[in-house]
Amino acid sequence: MATKTSVTAQSIEAAHKRISSHLVNTPLIHSQTFSAMSDCVTLFKLENLQMTGSFKERGALNKLQSLSPDERKRGIIAASAGNHAQAVAYHAKLMGISAKIVMPTHSPLVKIRSTEHWGAEVILEGETFDDAFKYSQQIVGEENRVYLHPFDDVKVIEGQGTVAVDILQHALAADVTAILVPVGGGGLISGIAAYVKAKRPDIQIYGIEEAGCDAMHQALQSGKAVELPPAPVIADGIAVRKVAAQNLTTVNKLVDDVVAVTSDEIANAVMLMLEIEKLVIEGAAAVTLAALLNRRIPQLRNQKVVSVISGGNIDVNLLSKIINHGLTFDGRIATLNSRILDRPGALERLLGIFREAGANVLEVHHHRFSGSAPIGQIGITITVETRDQAHIEAIRALITGRGYWISAHLGKEESEPVSV
Repeated sequence: MATKTSVTAQSIEAAHKRISSHLVNTPLIHSQTFSAMSDCVTLFKLENLQMTGSFKERGALNKLQSLSPDERKRGIIAASAGNHAQAVAYHAKLMGISAKIVMPTHSPLVKIRSTEHWGAEVILEGETFDDAFKYSQQIVGEENRVYLHPFDDVKVIEGQGTVAVDILQHALAADVTAILVPVGGGGLISGIAAYVKAKRPDIQIYGIEEAGCDAMHQALQSGKAVELPPAPVIADGIAVRKVAAQNLTTVNKLVDDVVAVTSDEIANAVMLMLEIEKLVIEGAAAVTLAALLNRRIPQLRNQKVVSVISGGNIDVNLLSKIINHGLTFDGRIATLNSRILDRPGALERLLGIFREAGANVLEVHHHRFSGSAPIGQIGITITVETRDQAHIEAIRALITGRGYWISAHLGKEESEPVSV
């Protein structure tokens, strides 16, 4: 667990010297397209390109290197939603240390398999990270293993802070004005803030959370770490219900602001990063881009901003769902509910309107046995490929102008029978 030792710029630089030769020197890139879309010069620090797909290797390796010979012999255990698990497993294997990882039962399959691939024993327990953590503590007592906390440990925080060393050493960041950091338990932003504010206090640090699990924001508001109830999230890598007290202190002192983005905005950012930069990133990593695209920090307009892309470990099935969700949010897929007369040619006439509007029909579903449509009519759901929200509204106007009832929610509204 955490010690009383404080994290300093000097201790982070020392960690950087120890671990950098064992890690990927991930790129810092400029995105011309996203710069135009977000009204600021947008740089990405691509930690998704680390060997195990996230920044977590930095903290895990720094902690493992600090263990005594006796501690290494006892073996280690960690609780993680996935990225910390893979990082610990990978570097523990290279160092010959026995590792057990407790992960929430519904962790992404890609993270479970990768952790097992690197030689760790994976134990699935509980619905959330907090459940997995409690079970891991039980194993600590039973087996006398050393526990490696993912964010409430000075050595881990120092390791995560080495991201900032890389950023400030890069020529592209010479005149950067702000750094955006995903926030879960607060280890990454604490390390980055500790280093940046010591070396470049002019640079602003912003934390980004998912609105459904904004534990850091809630803690800042209440003045202490509070535990949030479980909630469905898309950014599982930062779905921490209670931040570490020492990280809260650091964030309160050094971080300029913490803001939140929605799950829709995160999904859209994942989709756009894949489409524009050809990079696969996970929901937790996409929160920084989502904050830029949705103007969550308006004072960054025309500034030079680094977004930390924290990881790329995302389940392929989830990625497919996120892409569809992101396309819907972006107005490029629309699902419209309507009703047609139950007679030959009625569907053809309705579909002709979509052809006229330049929308590609992807799916058509009849609801012949639904009781929501009046007698003599059939409920119908049509999914179409569109250009943007304006295109969707134009299609809606065209359809209603021809006398059709239309709703985003089939059966939620009453209407007169159509006569088209």
